[in-house]
Amino acid sequence: MSARAAARLRTLGFERVFRYTPGKMDWFASGLPREGTMAGHPRAGDAARRDVPTCQWRERLGDVARRVRAAGWDLCVVVDEEAVVLGLLEAAALDGDPTTVAEDAMRPGPTTFRPHLALEEVTEPLKRKEHVLITTSNGRLVGMLLRADAERHIGEIGKGAHTASR
Repeated sequence: MSARAAARLRTLGFERVFRYTPGKMDWFASGLPREGTMAGHPRAGDAARRDVPTCQWRERLGDVARRVRAAGWDLCVVVDEEAVVLGLLEAAALDGDPTTVAEDAMRPGPTTFRPHLALEEVTEPLKRKEHVLITTSNGRLVGMLLRADAERHIGEIGKGAHTASR
């Protein structure tokens, strides 16, 4: 079971939840340093915005909406205590009843991508969406990749500029 699914089950009151143990690919999926000829090639995690607002699943929409809008955003990623992504609050949800908790208003289980993926691998979903979430294989939020940021980074590849590996 994925970390995201395990985290969600814990929020629903399940106490005995088991999840997988990371392996070799987890190193890359966690955005850790890379080597080799493609190490400097931009990855989804390199272009992801780390300043995307987050909230806890039990926070009230009124408090979340004020904080999110003050930061200049119109959405918020709902996470648990370990920053594992549980859902997404988009603009319409933030306009809801301010006493509602995030868990009840969020879109659960948004699609996520790993930080080690080449930007080109994420371009197809970004043709249909303005943004995608980037998470580690443990489901922890890395950031949000915006279509405009991905296009800019891909454009830099064409001009010969490469992002250094982390």
